[in-house]
Amino acid sequence: MKDIKEIMELLEEAYPEAGCTLRYSDPLQLLIATILAAQCTDARVNLVTPTLFKRYPDCNAFAEADAHELEEYIRSTGFYRNKARNIIECCKRLKDVYKCVVPDNMEDLLTLAGVGRKTANIILGDVYNKPAVVVDTHAKRLSNRIGLSKHKDPTKIEMDLAKILPPDRSARFCHQLVYHGRAVCNARNPKCEICVIKEHCDYYRNLTE
Repeated sequence: MKDIKEIMELLEEAYPEAGCTLRYSDPLQLLIATILAAQCTDARVNLVTPTLFKRYPDCNAFAEADAHELEEYIRSTGFYRNKARNIIECCKRLKDVYKCVVPDNMEDLLTLAGVGRKTANIILGDVYNKPAVVVDTHAKRLSNRIGLSKHKDPTKIEMDLAKILPPDRSARFCHQLVYHGRAVCNARNPKCEICVIKEHCDYYRNLTE
Protein backbone atom coordinates (compact mmCIF):
# COMPACT_ATOMS: atom_id res chain seq x y z
CA MET A 1 0.00 0.00 0.00
CA LYS A 2 1.21 3.45 -0.87
CA ASP A 3 2.34 5.76 1.90
CA ILE A 4 -0.76 7.88 1.48
CA LYS A 5 0.07 9.97 4.54
CA GLU A 6 3.37 11.11 3.04
CA ILE A 7 1.80 11.71 -0.37
CA MET A 8 -0.85 13.86 1.28
CA GLU A 9 1.76 15.84 3.21
CA LEU A 10 3.83 16.49 0.08
CA LEU A 11 0.82 17.65 -1.91
CA GLU A 12 -0.30 19.82 0.98
CA GLU A 13 3.09 21.53 1.01
CA ALA A 14 3.00 21.99 -2.77
CA TYR A 15 -0.63 23.18 -3.04
CA PRO A 16 -1.76 24.72 0.25
CA GLU A 17 -4.19 26.94 -1.65
CA ALA A 18 -5.91 24.11 -3.52
CA GLY A 19 -9.67 24.33 -3.74
CA CYS A 20 -12.53 24.34 -6.17
CA THR A 21 -11.64 26.50 -9.18
CA LEU A 22 -15.26 27.08 -10.20
CA ARG A 23 -16.55 30.46 -9.04
CA TYR A 24 -19.82 30.52 -7.14
CA SER A 25 -21.56 32.31 -4.29
CA ASP A 26 -24.12 29.72 -3.17
CA PRO A 27 -24.78 25.97 -3.42
CA LEU A 28 -27.06 26.27 -6.45
CA GLN A 29 -24.46 28.23 -8.38
CA LEU A 30 -21.85 25.57 -7.71
CA LEU A 31 -24.30 22.87 -8.79
CA ILE A 32 -25.05 24.68 -12.06
CA ALA A 33 -21.38 25.46 -12.70
CA THR A 34 -20.42 21.82 -12.13
CA ILE A 35 -23.07 20.63 -14.59
CA LEU A 36 -21.66 23.09 -17.13
CA ALA A 37 -18.10 21.89 -16.46
CA ALA A 38 -18.77 18.45 -17.94
CA GLN A 39 -16.48 18.13 -20.99
CA CYS A 40 -15.49 21.78 -20.48
CA THR A 41 -12.76 23.62 -18.61
CA ASP A 42 -13.44 25.43 -15.36
CA ALA A 43 -11.90 28.53 -16.90
CA ARG A 44 -14.47 28.54 -19.70
CA VAL A 45 -17.33 27.97 -17.26
CA ASN A 46 -16.10 30.88 -15.14
CA LEU A 47 -16.36 33.14 -18.19
CA VAL A 48 -19.97 32.12 -18.74
CA THR A 49 -21.45 32.06 -15.25
CA PRO A 50 -21.34 35.76 -14.23
CA THR A 51 -23.76 36.71 -17.01
CA LEU A 52 -25.71 33.48 -16.58
CA PHE A 53 -26.28 33.97 -12.86
CA LYS A 54 -27.28 37.58 -13.38
CA ARG A 55 -29.96 36.48 -15.85
CA TYR A 56 -31.05 33.51 -13.72
CA PRO A 57 -30.46 34.54 -10.09
CA ASP A 58 -32.16 31.63 -8.33
CA CYS A 59 -33.70 28.19 -8.57
CA ASN A 60 -37.09 29.50 -9.68
CA ALA A 61 -35.55 31.46 -12.53
CA PHE A 62 -33.72 28.40 -13.85
CA ALA A 63 -36.79 26.17 -13.40
CA GLU A 64 -38.88 28.56 -15.48
CA ALA A 65 -36.19 29.30 -18.07
CA ASP A 66 -36.86 29.10 -21.79
CA ALA A 67 -34.62 26.31 -23.04
CA HIS A 68 -33.57 28.09 -26.22
CA GLU A 69 -32.63 31.27 -24.36
CA LEU A 70 -30.68 29.31 -21.75
CA GLU A 71 -28.86 27.44 -24.51
CA GLU A 72 -27.51 30.72 -25.88
CA TYR A 73 -26.08 31.70 -22.51
CA ILE A 74 -24.20 28.40 -22.14
CA ARG A 75 -23.45 27.56 -25.78
CA SER A 76 -19.68 27.98 -25.44
CA THR A 77 -19.47 25.28 -22.74
CA GLY A 78 -20.36 22.56 -25.28
CA PHE A 79 -23.22 20.04 -25.26
CA TYR A 80 -25.36 23.06 -24.49
CA ARG A 81 -28.70 21.53 -25.45
CA ASN A 82 -28.31 18.62 -23.04
CA LYS A 83 -26.92 20.90 -20.35
CA ALA A 84 -29.77 23.39 -20.71
CA ARG A 85 -32.35 20.61 -20.49
CA ASN A 86 -30.65 19.10 -17.45
CA ILE A 87 -30.35 22.45 -15.66
CA ILE A 88 -34.05 23.21 -16.15
CA GLU A 89 -35.16 19.73 -15.05
CA CYS A 90 -32.73 19.78 -12.13
CA CYS A 91 -34.08 23.09 -10.86
CA LYS A 92 -37.69 22.02 -11.36
CA ARG A 93 -37.05 19.06 -9.08
CA LEU A 94 -35.17 21.23 -6.60
CA LYS A 95 -38.18 23.54 -6.52
CA ASP A 96 -40.88 20.86 -6.36
CA VAL A 97 -39.21 18.34 -4.05
CA TYR A 98 -36.52 20.16 -2.06
CA LYS A 99 -37.96 23.69 -1.79
CA CYS A 100 -34.98 25.00 -3.75
CA VAL A 101 -32.46 23.69 -1.21
CA VAL A 102 -29.59 21.72 -2.73
CA PRO A 103 -29.55 18.31 -0.98
CA ASP A 104 -26.73 17.41 1.38
CA ASN A 105 -26.59 13.68 0.66
CA MET A 106 -25.54 11.49 -2.26
CA GLU A 107 -28.85 9.66 -2.65
CA ASP A 108 -30.92 12.80 -3.16
CA LEU A 109 -28.32 14.57 -5.27
CA LEU A 110 -28.26 11.66 -7.73
CA THR A 111 -31.99 12.12 -8.38
CA LEU A 112 -31.28 15.50 -10.00
CA ALA A 113 -30.95 15.73 -13.76
CA GLY A 114 -27.36 16.10 -14.92
CA VAL A 115 -25.90 15.08 -11.57
CA GLY A 116 -23.59 12.07 -11.33
CA ARG A 117 -21.29 10.99 -8.54
CA LYS A 118 -18.56 13.48 -9.44
CA THR A 119 -20.92 16.45 -9.29
CA ALA A 120 -22.57 15.14 -6.14
CA ASN A 121 -19.21 14.72 -4.42
CA ILE A 122 -18.21 18.27 -5.30
CA ILE A 123 -21.36 19.53 -3.60
CA LEU A 124 -20.87 17.30 -0.56
CA GLY A 125 -17.23 18.27 -0.11
CA ASP A 126 -17.19 21.95 -1.01
CA VAL A 127 -20.62 23.05 0.19
CA TYR A 128 -21.33 20.76 3.11
CA ASN A 129 -17.78 19.84 4.19
CA LYS A 130 -18.64 16.15 4.15
CA PRO A 131 -16.29 13.33 3.16
CA ALA A 132 -16.17 13.30 -0.63
CA VAL A 133 -13.94 11.81 -3.31
CA VAL A 134 -14.16 13.67 -6.62
CA VAL A 135 -12.77 11.66 -9.52
CA ASP A 136 -12.32 13.91 -12.54
CA THR A 137 -9.92 13.31 -15.43
CA HIS A 138 -6.95 14.52 -13.37
CA ALA A 139 -7.76 12.39 -10.32
CA LYS A 140 -8.34 9.38 -12.55
CA ARG A 141 -5.01 9.81 -14.38
CA LEU A 142 -2.96 10.47 -11.26
CA SER A 143 -4.54 7.67 -9.24
CA ASN A 144 -3.57 5.23 -11.97
CA ARG A 145 -0.07 6.62 -12.44
CA ILE A 146 0.75 6.80 -8.76
CA GLY A 147 -0.72 3.38 -8.15
CA LEU A 148 -3.56 4.35 -5.83
CA SER A 149 -6.01 2.47 -8.04
CA LYS A 150 -5.71 0.04 -10.92
CA HIS A 151 -9.22 0.71 -12.18
CA LYS A 152 -10.33 2.87 -15.09
CA ASP A 153 -13.92 3.29 -13.97
CA PRO A 154 -14.31 6.52 -11.95
CA THR A 155 -16.68 4.97 -9.43
CA LYS A 156 -14.25 2.14 -8.68
CA ILE A 157 -11.42 4.66 -8.35
CA GLU A 158 -13.60 6.67 -5.97
CA MET A 159 -14.14 3.60 -3.82
CA ASP A 160 -10.41 2.77 -3.82
CA LEU A 161 -9.49 6.29 -2.71
CA ALA A 162 -12.24 6.36 -0.08
CA LYS A 163 -10.68 3.30 1.54
CA ILE A 164 -7.27 4.94 2.05
CA LEU A 165 -7.99 8.65 2.51
CA PRO A 166 -8.92 10.17 5.87
CA PRO A 167 -12.55 11.29 5.45
CA ASP A 168 -11.81 14.84 6.58
CA ARG A 169 -9.07 15.23 3.96
CA SER A 170 -10.55 13.37 1.00
CA ALA A 171 -12.12 16.36 -0.77
CA ARG A 172 -9.03 18.52 -0.32
CA PHE A 173 -6.75 15.74 -1.54
CA CYS A 174 -8.78 15.46 -4.75
CA HIS A 175 -8.45 19.21 -5.34
CA GLN A 176 -4.70 18.85 -4.88
CA LEU A 177 -4.62 16.06 -7.45
CA VAL A 178 -6.28 18.44 -9.90
CA TYR A 179 -3.72 21.17 -9.20
CA HIS A 180 -0.86 18.69 -9.53
CA GLY A 181 -2.32 17.25 -12.71
CA ARG A 182 -2.51 20.68 -14.30
CA ALA A 183 0.88 21.91 -13.13
CA VAL A 184 3.07 18.81 -13.29
CA CYS A 185 1.45 15.48 -14.07
CA ASN A 186 -0.28 16.40 -17.31
CA ALA A 187 -1.65 13.84 -19.72
CA ARG A 188 0.94 13.90 -22.49
CA ASN A 189 4.20 15.11 -20.98
CA PRO A 190 4.36 14.64 -17.21
CA LYS A 191 7.18 16.63 -15.63
CA CYS A 192 8.47 13.81 -13.47
CA GLU A 193 11.79 15.55 -12.84
CA ILE A 194 10.08 18.24 -10.73
CA CYS A 195 7.36 16.06 -9.19
CA VAL A 196 7.29 16.19 -5.39
CA ILE A 197 5.74 12.73 -5.09
CA LYS A 198 7.80 10.92 -7.71
CA GLU A 199 9.39 8.62 -5.11
CA HIS A 200 5.93 7.26 -4.36
CA CYS A 201 4.82 6.92 -7.98
CA ASP A 202 4.62 3.68 -9.98
CA TYR A 203 4.83 5.57 -13.26
CA TYR A 204 8.11 7.25 -12.28
CA ARG A 205 9.56 4.03 -10.90
CA ASN A 206 8.79 2.24 -14.16
CA LEU A 207 10.54 5.01 -16.08
CA THR A 208 13.71 4.71 -14.04
CA GLU A 209 13.96 0.93 -13.77
